[in-house]
Amino acid sequence: MRLKDYIAEVMDFPKKGIAFKDITPVLQDPEAFQYAVSQITAYAKTLGVDMVASPEARGFLFGVPVALDLGAGFVPVRKPGKLPRPVETAYYELEYGTDSLCMHADGIKPGQKVLIVDDLLATGGTIAATIALVERLGGEVVGCAFLIELLGLPGRDVLKGYDTLALTTYDVSE
Repeated sequence: MRLKDYIAEVMDFPKKGIAFKDITPVLQDPEAFQYAVSQITAYAKTLGVDMVASPEARGFLFGVPVALDLGAGFVPVRKPGKLPRPVETAYYELEYGTDSLCMHADGIKPGQKVLIVDDLLATGGTIAATIALVERLGGEVVGCAFLIELLGLPGRDVLKGYDTLALTTYDVSE
């Protein structure tokens, strides 16, 4: 299945010059959605995954069904103030300033093998923060999986040394 056929490009969203990759059509088509989840699940089965971690919000859409298919747990990675119990926080750089992500302090147990799942790999800031949280809690990041990777941005550089899967790619330098 060619997933690009189910990804809508929306020009100038959220700002002029951006070609936003809208994954809604993937979610609306049961075959495309199941295909994406099954491809990530097949990849994860080779890694011995105990837990799946996904940053909000679109990462949840793929991370949760992958965790269920694997018989693994799921840990949400959220913006500050969204989790009710003690958290670990990781900060990352944005184009102008910093942002942060949080995970429950007991979300990952030492030694657990963790797959990180998100919809999109671009600059890698969100994933770097997610990796930092997993590793700070003693987990081992055994892989990172994405529906889309934007080539020409530094995301893949951030993931050097980590096993990584992208189901489809777009070259943003074209």
